[in-house]
Amino acid sequence: MPPILNAQGLSKSFGATPLFRDIAFTVSDGDRIGLIGPNGAGKSTLLKILAGEEDADSGDVATRKRARIGYVQQESIFAPAVTVRQVLEAALALGHVPESEREGKLRETSGRIGLPDLSAEAATLSGGWRKRLAIAEAIVAAPDVLLLDEPTNHLDLAGIAWLEGLLNEDRFASVIITHDRYFLENVATEIVELNRIYADGLLRVQGTYSKFLEARDAYMESQSRLEESLRNRVRTEIEWLRRGPKARATKAKARIDNANQLIGQLKEVSSRAQSSTATIDFAATDRQTKRLVELNDVSIQLGERKIVEHLNFLIANGTRVGLVGPNGSGKTTILRLLTGELQPSAGNTNKASSLRIVYFSQTRELPEGVTLRRALAPDSDSVVYQDRVVHVASYAQKFLFTSEQLNQPVERLSGGERARVLIARLMLEPADILLLDEPTNDLDIATLEVLEESLLEYKGALVLVTHDRYMLDRVSTTVLGLDGKGNAATFADYPQWEQWFLEQKEEPQTEKKPNCEVEQPKPAQSVAAPAKKKLSYLEAREFAGIEERVEVAEVRLDAAKSRVSDPEVAVDAAKLTEALAELSAAETEVDALYARWAELTEKAG
Repeated sequence: MPPILNAQGLSKSFGATPLFRDIAFTVSDGDRIGLIGPNGAGKSTLLKILAGEEDADSGDVATRKRARIGYVQQESIFAPAVTVRQVLEAALALGHVPESEREGKLRETSGRIGLPDLSAEAATLSGGWRKRLAIAEAIVAAPDVLLLDEPTNHLDLAGIAWLEGLLNEDRFASVIITHDRYFLENVATEIVELNRIYADGLLRVQGTYSKFLEARDAYMESQSRLEESLRNRVRTEIEWLRRGPKARATKAKARIDNANQLIGQLKEVSSRAQSSTATIDFAATDRQTKRLVELNDVSIQLGERKIVEHLNFLIANGTRVGLVGPNGSGKTTILRLLTGELQPSAGNTNKASSLRIVYFSQTRELPEGVTLRRALAPDSDSVVYQDRVVHVASYAQKFLFTSEQLNQPVERLSGGERARVLIARLMLEPADILLLDEPTNDLDIATLEVLEESLLEYKGALVLVTHDRYMLDRVSTTVLGLDGKGNAATFADYPQWEQWFLEQKEEPQTEKKPNCEVEQPKPAQSVAAPAKKKLSYLEAREFAGIEERVEVAEVRLDAAKSRVSDPEVAVDAAKLTEALAELSAAETEVDALYARWAELTEKAG
């Protein structure tokens, strides 16, 4: 059977800036393709071209006869006064579903998605529910392929888990743009990275995200070897050219042409190998105070809604708190309490004197009507960064902005670029506490990894709200979990909160659960037993191959024992010394592998 979508020779530019050139992209039955790449590589544009929403500058997209394509954009926007039912009914009509089948499909889909009242006005739903409705709108007519652009951005952690289950269980093929590494590991059967560093404009690898990382490392290593080989050959040819060969000879002409070709090839390979990532480095103050913020029996109520009750919590210097909970549970409200913008309904908040708090808002508010230059440096053409005066153009380059972009209005920046501008502004303010509300949305994976490293090195306190489970696991030292009903508790990690939250949903508790302080990060008493921590994708990759490594190490150990027992070796002091050293090394390796195997097995449950 032919592919559902078959794109060949696609090229697209915006003005003089090329996004991609002459790329091929196919989608076949059963494919679950994770589409990744740096910000500005053209991922969203490629998805629009595949969906028929936009034309390529050149190339063709062939769609299999009678194939249905579902497409969900980054932002899910619905017209005012249109109900959930009307949205789904319009999608069924557009998909030419027989009228006799429409009501059944509508109810089946709304049940699978978990949509609220079908009579609810779509435009008034929260961001997470609008995203779910947009996905329902795309799948209600049973598409052959579903194209999703950053579907996890507005979903909470429970919503992301739901979407993973939907994509894994359904029969349609899918192409998903996402930077959520756990999501890629759990869902994708293929990874495609759209990036100009590759000769074909993209790299496509069968398998999970872990497999992709291995293949990408192998590709980059081969490109490095190719570049070195070309460099050596070009060096030889340039030396020959400097000796002034007579171009009249046919052989000399051919060699000169070959030398020029080699120089051009080296230039092309070298230019592809150059890639940039943002430089992120948050500055902490030199404050020695340990106790920065104490929440004592704090309750917050907004109207009739309880955000949290009787919360006791300590933020100490060096603590990295992951603040988690379903959409609408009050995570941003807690951050507003910490900044002082909101006062508790009961209880009190004690803060260290002259406390410096820096806040990254998920609304990504930037001054309107100003250029990138003025957003970074409001009063001059320089900024003070880590006690040094730096020109704004040099500072902007740390965040991958060109000099030409300095005069561009901030309104025209992409979501990822706006996030980088906000991070750049925050880095100019030394802080005792960093409050980051969804900083990962729209950031590419390379920038996410740089952000994680910076947060791990940051010496102050951190409160992080994010739906990126990998970042939560890697960065946070404790988790403050909310359930959306006024309950809160602290946990050692995200999987413990997840277990507690599921138990809260299944068996609602009537008694108030005590809260723990950060200095003693452990689950609340409602958690019956600690959950087993999930393996990261790198640990999962290690776990999958460790048994084979143990077998190889044991073969080496047996060989070392046989060599020590060999009579010829026993009478030769030098050989015996060497054999004993080899035996000791083999035993150490086997012991270490077994210990690591046990550790990973326990962690995986």
